[in-house]
Amino acid sequence: MAGVRHTPAAMTIAGSDSGGGAGVQADLKTFAALGVYGTSVLTAITAQNTVAVTAVHEIPVDMISAQIDAVVTDIGADAVKTGMLSSSAIIECVTASLKRYSGVPGVRRLVVDPVMVAKSGDSLLREEAVGALRELLLPMAAVVTPNIPEAETLTGRTIVTDGDIRNAAIAIVGMGAASVVVKGGHREGPATDLYYDGSSFREFTSPRFETANTHGTGCTFASAVAAGLAKGLQTEEAVGRAKGFVTEAIRRSFPIGQGHGPLNHFHELWPETPQQ
Repeated sequence: MAGVRHTPAAMTIAGSDSGGGAGVQADLKTFAALGVYGTSVLTAITAQNTVAVTAVHEIPVDMISAQIDAVVTDIGADAVKTGMLSSSAIIECVTASLKRYSGVPGVRRLVVDPVMVAKSGDSLLREEAVGALRELLLPMAAVVTPNIPEAETLTGRTIVTDGDIRNAAIAIVGMGAASVVVKGGHREGPATDLYYDGSSFREFTSPRFETANTHGTGCTFASAVAAGLAKGLQTEEAVGRAKGFVTEAIRRSFPIGQGHGPLNHFHELWPETPQQ
């Protein structure tokens, strides 16, 4: 690696959100807010706002691989986070690229956010790619961060009860991931996320806020976990801190656009919540 870097760095491998609320944009905001230098690898460009995804252009796999090479061989990575990987070809490319750098500590601190559907309801993962995500990328993950619909797709199970969530978590770790957080935002009541590391469970609960500003919540949570890992935290602590960061970012959010607005990633830096 060239040069000497003392600032922790995290690399996001994800799609671009032109509305700035999710994807690479949310990841880089989160890294910056949490004191981590962020680098990015674009897997797709989306024409997207708070209402809908109107177009998607996938980046050629040789360009995705070249971006990973460029970042890792110069800046390095203390953690890696994946987001929108829309096709099996892209998942295969990312997996092969990361395996080439398996000696880089940050590659072993891999946070996999299995992005499948945008907040607007638009699909971001082809059906044919689910198997590749499950079989190739999950076994490399330090932690996987699915919401309940994503956990249902990964496991092929219907999730309704607390027991269903626990069984899904066990199944995902059984696919090779070191740990998993099944996020409970789609259920009623307080927002409770279940963490499982193959030996024990822990719940992280926060109040639920009545707001439309939840666009990019999953991206932000996963990148906050990656930021914690990049700074040397153990996975469970990184998850707990990420939960707190996202909760406050939702609480301090403000209206942007006409649909689901984004979180306030810089709530700790902006003394007053802006008004629209």
